[in-house]
Amino acid sequence: MKYDIILSGVGGQGVLSLAAIIATGAMKEGLHVKQAEVHGMAQRGGAVVSNLRLSDKAIQSDLILEGTASLILSMEPLESLRYLKYLSKDGTLVTSTDPFVNIPDYPDLNTLLKDIKSIPNAVLVDSKKLALEAGNAKATNTVMLGAVSSLLPMKPETLREVIGKMFKRKGEQVVELNMLAFDKGREVSK
Repeated sequence: MKYDIILSGVGGQGVLSLAAIIATGAMKEGLHVKQAEVHGMAQRGGAVVSNLRLSDKAIQSDLILEGTASLILSMEPLESLRYLKYLSKDGTLVTSTDPFVNIPDYPDLNTLLKDIKSIPNAVLVDSKKLALEAGNAKATNTVMLGAVSSLLPMKPETLREVIGKMFKRKGEQVVELNMLAFDKGREVSK
């Protein structure tokens, strides 16, 4: 089994936290993990991308080749298209519909979302709305994790366990909020 994921977004959206949760969950289930990441200037909304490779066998490289990614998980719709060339023919693109407008010529959102919908196996998630329903707009990354949880090669319970440990230091209320956000995202994936 081999499962390659491109995680993308902009600084401050929790892309690297998502990658850490997925990687930790995969290791808990005995999978091999390799990760490479590029961070933009987070304070200025710079691009952030992580290559996350999961396998039941040893992995030699941490980079994903074009046309081989099983999943693109994007926190931002325009960023999802930046890495489309990495998606395999039968791969899935899951993106938030909430734009982070960090450039003056950001494309029209309706046109952008229409273009994404035309991609086979594309799933659009109103992560901000779901995060607000869970109690905090900052939980959009956990919503997105829930939205892809049925696609990942690990049990959702394992991901919930990792979420609990990752947010424990922030208090029980933050843990519960993120669990609810994860569940809201899972509702989209069913």
